[in-house]
Amino acid sequence: MMSTLRSEDGRPSATHGSPSARVKTGILLAVASGVTMALQSRVNGRLGTGLHDSFLAAVVSFGGGLLVLTAALPFSTRMRDGLASVRRALLANTLRPWQCLGGIGGAMFVAGQSITVPVLGVALYTVGVVAGQTVSGLFVDRAGLGPAGPQPLTWPRVLGAVLTLGAVAGSLSGGLGAGGGQWWLFALPLVAGALTAVQQAVNGRVGEAAEGSAFSATWVNFAVGTAVLVLAWFVSLAVRGGPTAVPTNPVLYLGGLIGIVFIALASFVVRWIGVLLLGLAAIGGQLIGALLLDLFAPEPGAHVSTATLVGTAVALGAIAVAGLPFGGAKRALPE
Repeated sequence: MMSTLRSEDGRPSATHGSPSARVKTGILLAVASGVTMALQSRVNGRLGTGLHDSFLAAVVSFGGGLLVLTAALPFSTRMRDGLASVRRALLANTLRPWQCLGGIGGAMFVAGQSITVPVLGVALYTVGVVAGQTVSGLFVDRAGLGPAGPQPLTWPRVLGAVLTLGAVAGSLSGGLGAGGGQWWLFALPLVAGALTAVQQAVNGRVGEAAEGSAFSATWVNFAVGTAVLVLAWFVSLAVRGGPTAVPTNPVLYLGGLIGIVFIALASFVVRWIGVLLLGLAAIGGQLIGALLLDLFAPEPGAHVSTATLVGTAVALGAIAVAGLPFGGAKRALPE
């Protein structure tokens, strides 16, 4: 049996209607979104270092994404109709105002990249985000914040989360000493990861209110996140001053475009696979993306270790374990 969805240009697109087909497709798309997250971390971290202004780097990343989406509005009837539907949902109270604040989580995620990655490194940042996102995803799914509603805490889901944490911590353990004495910065990726799980859930709600327009939901996310980051930058200007250099590499200014891909994919597939499985699959994508970056665009002195390869394989296996409830939902943990 086939069901019809509308693409961003309003044309119908066919997709398999069975739950198992949607779950498999959703996991693949979530893994792809995780790959983009790894790439964005590298780009935003380097931009923050080049500008010597982490908050401005976050503003450039998020604000750039907002500009691209806003420029696309006149040419996309689907996006405009989606935003109009979101407005109607807010007026009808079927969408709560706080559910439109997922951009705060995105702002924290991007700011954490710009602030933490240059100091602690991608390894520590990823470990913190993974820990916060995986644990938060369990509670977010159980509370039913996402469009899929409350998801049971089954043994495979919990085991998959635990295995993923162990895999990431093991594969990235070589970078745990990179931060020196600035361990307080580790709180930023923890909070960013926890808020990312909430962001994915509420962005799914906005996407549902936008009648399936993932880019409409993404525009709302970027508008809120950009506003928060601009305010934070003004505070930073008063305390620390502005940037001291302007990088000339144009690639460093593409973080916003990368973020559009990640947020659009997440808001689209969260209704199919839930927040926890989305987070686990995205984590697997982050590991794959980091592995590809180290293989084909390594940082000076970087190398791919056996621990990284084994950890990536274990994390991908954990995603498969966490997906088992969809084939056997009766294995739920006691309330």
